[in-house]
Order: sequence, then C-alpha cells, then structure tokens
Amino acid sequence: MTTDRYPSRHQAEASITERKDPVAYRNPDFSEGPLTKADEDFYDENGYLLFENLFEPDEIKAMIRELKQTMERNQDRDSVEVIKEPESNDIRTVFEIHKDSGFFESLAQNDRIVQAAQQLLGSEVYITQSRINFKPGFKGKEFYWHSDFETWHVEDGMPDMRAVSCSIVLTDNYEFNGPLMLVPGSQKWYISCPGETPKDNYKSSLQKQESGVPDNDSMSWLVDKAGGRIDRATGPAGSVLFFDCNTMHGSSGNISPYARSNVFFVFNSIENKLTHPFSGQSPRPEFLANRENVKPITPDKRKLTDITATTSSSS
Repeated sequence: MTTDRYPSRHQAEASITERKDPVAYRNPDFSEGPLTKADEDFYDENGYLLFENLFEPDEIKAMIRELKQTMERNQDRDSVEVIKEPESNDIRTVFEIHKDSGFFESLAQNDRIVQAAQQLLGSEVYITQSRINFKPGFKGKEFYWHSDFETWHVEDGMPDMRAVSCSIVLTDNYEFNGPLMLVPGSQKWYISCPGETPKDNYKSSLQKQESGVPDNDSMSWLVDKAGGRIDRATGPAGSVLFFDCNTMHGSSGNISPYARSNVFFVFNSIENKLTHPFSGQSPRPEFLANRENVKPITPDKRKLTDITATTSSSS
C-alpha cells in the first residue's frame, strides 16, 4: 500500500506541515524548453509563472475563435463533463477538452507548454485533467481558496506534489472580472483540512467546493508568511500561467460586464501516476482524473494556426 505522506480530512482540526517534495525539479535531462533559470527560480520561490507572449497574435485569435465555438457546442449539452452554474444554465466548466480530437487536443500537446511542464517537473508528462472555465459577466461565481493537490491526493490518489497546471487566458483577465488569485510561497506548505470526504463529493464540489478547503486561521497564516501578498494572474488573452499543484489559489465572483475564460491543462509527471484515492473511496470519474491509456506527450511544434487550417480542411 502506498504511504500517505500528505494525510488530510482525517481529523477535527486543520494542521500545517512542510512540503516533502521539490517544487522545480531541475532535471538536466529535461532542460530544453522556454524557461530560463531565472524563470525556474521564480517558480520555485513563488509557486507560479506568468507569461504574456508565449503565443503569437494570430494563434491567440485562433484560440478565441475555438473558445466561442466550444461555448456554442456545449451550451445546451447535458453531460457530466459540462458543469453549469448552481443558479443558472450558464456553463461553468467543460472538462476533458484535450480529448476533443481537434484544436484543444493539439493545443494540449503544443511544444511551448509541454516542454515548460517537463522543465518544471523534470520528467516526461501526461495530462491528468483538462477543462475550460467560463466566468460570465455580472454573475460568474467565485472559486474558494484551495490547493488542487489536496483534492487530487485525497480523491484521486495523486501520490506526490509533482504536477503543474497550465492556464491559458482566452479572454482578457482584469483586476475586476474575477482573475485567479495566488498566495506566493504557499506551495511550500501543506494544509491538512478537517472533516471527511462525502461520498461522490465531486457531484457538488464542482459547483461549490466545501470539503478540502482551508480554514480561516490557516489561510491567514499562509498570507502572513507571504508578507501579506496575494498576487493576481491578470493579462491579455493569450497570457499563460503555470502554477504548482499545491499553490493556494482561488478567485472572486465576476460582477463586471466582462467575461473571464481560461483553458486549463494539468500536466502530471509520468513518474507520479494516480494510485487508489487516499480517502479510501472509489476513484472519481475519468473526466476528472485520467487513468486510462496514460502515456507521455510528444511535444507538437506546429503553429496553432496550422492546426486550425488542417482541422478545418479535414472536417
């Protein structure tokens, strides 16, 4: 049985322990990619990296066009992969977009983001989860503070902190339309959350997460350790954010007129495949935690506009 080095949801009160894994793995065999040593150092210290020019303007236009088409295809779709806002029929999240056999599958294999993930994790990688998050203007709901790893460890069986999320901004993210907020340095600490995991927790947590969220005292402690900083991942469409699986993050509601949309690819080390959930419950569905046909990604060096042209001509 795999040893649980990061127990959570087993006790009445929260506790904070030091991280037991590296942040940036720095394997010389996976040094080729877009990240400099300064980038890796910043990621190691802060738990995230933000780029505004990883993609070219024509590629960004292609992403925005594909986003609009994805919205239209899924608006009235009744599927477990499509999560709606709790009080409306507006789309909140579309999962498994890296399996669409089209543009987003190719984007997930793009060499710029795959090689960056390989640099950070020091190994070959695969996608354990993918999704598009939509936060409509005026009524987009908040995502409360959480560490992704805590959920992936307890509910999916991710053994170690060796995964990174890549968030690509598909609409301009402003200070006022509910951008992602991150606590710098929080990736160095693990918050063991109180309580237990309800059966089939994902059915409600995808709309509003209540299990596996930090208590107020622990969050205050993390922010104090960060010198009172809470950073915001703002930038124009096409910006790319990489953040560690244990970085504490969340977002406020969007009451501005401007929608906020991002595409997420979660890259996991091929050496960190999912085991049985540490909650002792059954694994969550495949659309949340990929277990089938797990194999390393071969980076795709094509421009996104070439992929769009190929897809259009073959459809």
